[in-house]
Amino acid sequence: MGAFSTGPQATVRVPATSANLGPGFDSLGLALDLCDEVTAEATSGTAITVEVEGEGVGTVPSDERHLVAAAMLRTFASLDLAPPGLKLKCRNRIPHARGLGSSSAAIVAGIMLADALAGAGMTRGQKLALAGEIEGHPDNVAPCLLGGFTIAYSTEDGAKAVALDPSPRIHPWVYIPQSRGLTSVARAALPERVAYADAVFNLSRAALLVAAVSRQPSRLFEATDDRLHQRFRASGMPESTRLLQQLRASGTAAAISGAGPTVLALAIDDAEVPEAPAGFERRRLEVAGGAAQVATVVSE
Repeated sequence: MGAFSTGPQATVRVPATSANLGPGFDSLGLALDLCDEVTAEATSGTAITVEVEGEGVGTVPSDERHLVAAAMLRTFASLDLAPPGLKLKCRNRIPHARGLGSSSAAIVAGIMLADALAGAGMTRGQKLALAGEIEGHPDNVAPCLLGGFTIAYSTEDGAKAVALDPSPRIHPWVYIPQSRGLTSVARAALPERVAYADAVFNLSRAALLVAAVSRQPSRLFEATDDRLHQRFRASGMPESTRLLQQLRASGTAAAISGAGPTVLALAIDDAEVPEAPAGFERRRLEVAGGAAQVATVVSE
């Protein structure tokens, strides 16, 4: 491995994300203006320490097992660089284990910080491919890295994505529960096969959703319907499923956010959405239109 010769400090801001958006399982995602901020400092030696503020205090690792640190080490390895010691400070605002892309934000932050400290000049395509490899699916890392509304897909060369500007008339609301969920559990609930008619249904709705988000918001309610994954996960998040049903019964375009249990609602213009039931916090966010950015790089 080559020697690490640059540094010593960089800061990155990475947004929350909502993936799937109903029918776009493992493909469609939206960046949200709720951002984590992570500072990485290269230090002498090989020790890695992580300081956390906000979400995850006392529950996430404070060493190389922390996901940001692990993503940095993976990136250094991909660049054929021996990593330095690292001191990380994470200011976390994205709720953990709620379906808002906290793990994808950590992975993207780690890749961008490692690239910045090393001065490697990785392309967005290279960062996306590595992030998709680490995460296992690209639907959250793509909007986190690129911003806006993204269509992500996997190829033999790794994850790729197209970013589109969503209509400015669309305003996301999230209903964040007190309970948490695990992506691994949600994925385990999915069947190995689905009915042909359900697959066709989701293909049509996913295609419609691209048009609805980018150009025709009036189609959002129909476009966010799903038969591929949400019903199979319902028993693992009954309160969120009940809320989703209530929102859609009121005519609100809504879907489980990512693997849940947060529920996403997409309002048009200044339309109100229903109040949050007990056990949920309702929060209005905006779409994060810009790409994740390294805010500062300080060299000795």
